[in-house]
Amino acid sequence: MVRISLFVLAMVCMLALSLTITQTVSAHEERKVGPYQVAVGWADEPTYVGFKNAVEIILKDTKGKPVLNLGDTLKVEVVFGDQKSGLLTLEPAFDVEEGFGTPGDYQASLIPTRPGTYTFHFVGSIKGQKVDQTFTSSEKTFDSPRAPSEVEFPAKNPATADLAARLERLSPRVDTAQAAATAGQAAAAQARVLAAVALIAGVVSLASARRRRTA
Repeated sequence: MVRISLFVLAMVCMLALSLTITQTVSAHEERKVGPYQVAVGWADEPTYVGFKNAVEIILKDTKGKPVLNLGDTLKVEVVFGDQKSGLLTLEPAFDVEEGFGTPGDYQASLIPTRPGTYTFHFVGSIKGQKVDQTFTSSEKTFDSPRAPSEVEFPAKNPATADLAARLERLSPRVDTAQAAATAGQAAAAQARVLAAVALIAGVVSLASARRRRTA
């Protein structure tokens, strides 16, 4: 009975581990690029707007051996709508000697600021293999960033995008108020100058009148 129980427990653990691995892989889009297998997605998923994250690409050869020492031969450009980030550097997120991270895992730090669909465009080369590949977030590939209000508790804070939109709406009013304040300051300065000129003219006129009476 003890052996059977241990066997059942081991099978349950293996099944749980298998499901965990499957879920992790399903959060990335896998594709073959020449003699290499790549898996692309966000480093942290689910992905929320306004929080530090990274574009992640895991590189292996056809035998499943991780690609080490990639160098700076591969770059990634993040696209959102008609906006492009420019080429970002992929850094190794592992250290073989220290036993840190997953060998073959390269990341480019990024904070997504709007919810929606993101596209990762990889260009360059992998150990001489030319790369020009595009990966787009979706339900079947990798996560699309979402508003953090979905998981906030107890209070839901305004999203970064909402705050930016409010600032954009307020900007014309602020500009108008600043222009009015500037105009008011200019008018006040002009009034002070005119008052000073009138005072000086009054003093000169009074002095002239006294000289005439004396004469």
